Amino acid sequence: MPIIDIHIHLSDIDKFHYTARELAKVDYSVAGLKAEFDKNDVILGIGMGVTEQTKGAFPDASSPNPMGLNLAESVPSFLMECVGINPNRLDGEHAQEELDRIEARLRAPEVAGIKIYAGYYHHYVYDKIYTPVYELAAKYNVPVVIHTGDTYSMNGLLKYSHPLTVDELAYQQRGVNFMICHLGDPWVMDAAEVVAKNPNVYADLSGLVVGDRPHFERFMNEPLYMDHFRRALIYSDHYEKMLFGTDWPLAPIGLYAEFIRRLVPEQHHEKVFYENAFGVFPKIKERIAGLK
Repeated sequence: MPIIDIHIHLSDIDKFHYTARELAKVDYSVAGLKAEFDKNDVILGIGMGVTEQTKGAFPDASSPNPMGLNLAESVPSFLMECVGINPNRLDGEHAQEELDRIEARLRAPEVAGIKIYAGYYHHYVYDKIYTPVYELAAKYNVPVVIHTGDTYSMNGLLKYSHPLTVDELAYQQRGVNFMICHLGDPWVMDAAEVVAKNPNVYADLSGLVVGDRPHFERFMNEPLYMDHFRRALIYSDHYEKMLFGTDWPLAPIGLYAEFIRRLVPEQHHEKVFYENAFGVFPKIKERIAGLK
């Protein structure tokens, strides 16, 4: 079965390098990613753009908009990109210049959407500072992908990354599709309700476990941990709105796919691993066609 991995990283972030090397034990490079894609029948991935200007500064308040996949010179043919947004630079005399650069990038065929790093940047997703970004999402018919749940940095503030904040945003911006990352973990029941309630909200299942096989085996064999997510999936009862993503390089792709296969009922695998991505990211159909 072909797979679309809608949440990977390919940016020169110090913590990603560390996690790849010490925890997940993966080759964090374009070649390493392509090898994992080929081995696991992943036909396309979507990279979440993010940059840091100073080593270890993620989330970097000085990063210019839009943030991209700067571990490669250009977006590889087997990837698309969600351009990352630094809201700290959208409030000032140069805000329009930043927005102009974001808009110019959205015209590129390889750009599939927009990424908001809620929690990492200390703004609620419904803050007016993001309004021009959502207007661009509507104009170019691309989704807005939102980090929710735990932050992979102690400098994040969790009140901004709670999935319930997406409910107000979805109500305000009915013309835009939003995707909640990581099913809002640990607030997965809240995320499940936001997905079930709002027709324009989806969720990805990325980043729920970080590490190598021994780490995964410990969690996959713990019923309470698996049931933490299963309960939310069953409650939401919208498998057509759940998407597969790995958060690579935080975990090997094949191992993460095994984890999601155990988590999601088999009759929904084709939707979660492949079909649902087309409904959220309209531009991927053309990108995949170009690979053939």
